[in-house]
Amino acid sequence: MAEARAEALALLPTFGLEKFAHSYPYMLSGGMKQRAAFLRTYLCHKDLMLLDEPFGKLDALTRRQMQGWLLEMWQRFNQAVLFVTHDVDEAILLSDRIFLMSPSPGRILLEMKITLPRPRQPRMVTERAFTEIKQELLQWLEKSI
Repeated sequence: MAEARAEALALLPTFGLEKFAHSYPYMLSGGMKQRAAFLRTYLCHKDLMLLDEPFGKLDALTRRQMQGWLLEMWQRFNQAVLFVTHDVDEAILLSDRIFLMSPSPGRILLEMKITLPRPRQPRMVTERAFTEIKQELLQWLEKSI
């Protein structure tokens, strides 16, 4: 228990939480709560991290900041992540592969490899290569409805 606590405390600065070490969850903003959740997930030391709609409840600006932060964390820790999202831009920005699923019953309609260069930046959403990928995904989504 003491080792786990020491590891978590040592990682607080990396996760931008050093000023909140003694704060209760209700005292944290939405973005800070997500950082704490990522830290808890990271501390499990599993080969694969599952993130299911982690930014779904955040406002647009915080969501964009958290996407940039998550890209930095992935680059730093190089851990495999299965990221579930309904946001097409977010899927493209954060993914190396996208699996597009049908409505219920869910089945995989498309697997698309994302070849955008890394490191990725949130501002990439306005670049031509990004918008071409987005158009293709949206066409598939429209067909599946």
